[in-house]
Amino acid sequence: MFDLPVLQNTVSQDPAPLPLSADPSAGRLLYVETYGCQMNISDSEIVMGVMQKNGYAVTDKPDDADIIFLNTCAIRDNAEKRIHERLKHLKFYKKKREHLVVGILGCMAERLRDELINKERLVDIVVGPDEYRRIPELVEEAFSGEKGIAVKLSRVETYDDITPLRTEGISAWITVMRGCDNFCSFCVVPFTRGRERSRAMQSIVDETRQLQDSGFKEVTLLGQNVNSYRDEASNSDFADLLAACARAVPEMRIRYTTSHPHDMSDKLIETMAEYDNICKYIHLPVQSGSDRILKLMNRDYSVEHYYERMAKIRELMPNCALSTDIIAGFPTETEADHEATMELMRVVRYDGAYMFKYSPRERTKAWKMGDDIPDEVKIVRLNQIIEQQQRISHEMNQQHIGTVETVLVEGPSKRNQAEWQGRTDSNKVVIFPHNETTGYIVGDTIRTHIERATSATLFGTVVS
Repeated sequence: MFDLPVLQNTVSQDPAPLPLSADPSAGRLLYVETYGCQMNISDSEIVMGVMQKNGYAVTDKPDDADIIFLNTCAIRDNAEKRIHERLKHLKFYKKKREHLVVGILGCMAERLRDELINKERLVDIVVGPDEYRRIPELVEEAFSGEKGIAVKLSRVETYDDITPLRTEGISAWITVMRGCDNFCSFCVVPFTRGRERSRAMQSIVDETRQLQDSGFKEVTLLGQNVNSYRDEASNSDFADLLAACARAVPEMRIRYTTSHPHDMSDKLIETMAEYDNICKYIHLPVQSGSDRILKLMNRDYSVEHYYERMAKIRELMPNCALSTDIIAGFPTETEADHEATMELMRVVRYDGAYMFKYSPRERTKAWKMGDDIPDEVKIVRLNQIIEQQQRISHEMNQQHIGTVETVLVEGPSKRNQAEWQGRTDSNKVVIFPHNETTGYIVGDTIRTHIERATSATLFGTVVS
């Protein structure tokens, strides 16, 4: 399961005009905050698409909103704590606008539905990831004073016919499958998002073409485990889908996340190597470098298998960037297990990693194991993992000094408006000077000469 930490205010810059009718939704504004992973961002776009189709407009100002949705994550305890804290802040808006409808969407909604309605009296509706079609109905009932819960999981829902309301200018996400069948012992995803089901391949290919026609320059194919994708009509797998998208939009960059080491096939690696517009970047969560811990995690692969996959990737794509997920302090983890993880990191040499201390989640098998590693030990081990990864990332980035990198321009740097930033196909952020005479705009592809690097960022100048 991928977990790229995100908090995003999701908003349309140009909402469709409201219908001139007696539609009860007319004139009502929706504000959405998205927490968690890229899948949640994609889901928020689906929700906004559903709401806009039903006559609602979207705002980026919670003060103006008639409806506020928090699209939530339940992967780790800290993610849920953030939502509870945010709900405290929303009491201000509820007092200011008595008719305001507050909704909790996503994974946390499914997991804590009763608590959210009964304990958090601020919350009017709770909607799980497979019930977004019902949101307009539940919102209207909430305006009449009724609270609503819709969290039933589905074995068929893919929102294949829903047009997401996208708000980013050059990068888009397409959810190609939903749910997960892996049942890793630490993960709540099968319980909050249900079992695996895939969208039809042709609809995904068509959507990539539509994105290209709309001016998008990059698309990321999303799934809890994209390697498990399967189009039933054609019996096509994820490598087939990736190749079909690459052929359909040869001028667009194509990324994907997340993969499972057990299902990372030679065919998929070969497909990535074959097409220039498939980005040479793989996020392959390892979680632990200990076979004993991997077995307890129900990860269904060994460290040896993981090394073999790394070797195949390096063989066919020597410059492919790699990132991973690592959990520190899983139940019964010993110092030897921890050192095995540190050794794996030293051998693989990831460009980056998402690193977390273990957080027990109810309903998972790991919950029953007990949380026997003291928090102070988890923190020490996590800090060691982070410090080592920062050193490795810094060393990996130093290798780019003196090279010329192809960069997709994203826009102004967050820290300095006199500088702009972009991203290489290996997912590295590049910062470069910008002025009115540079001649490039957001969405252009430029070449940059890399002059220095930190553990997180490359810095360069634009070359012709």
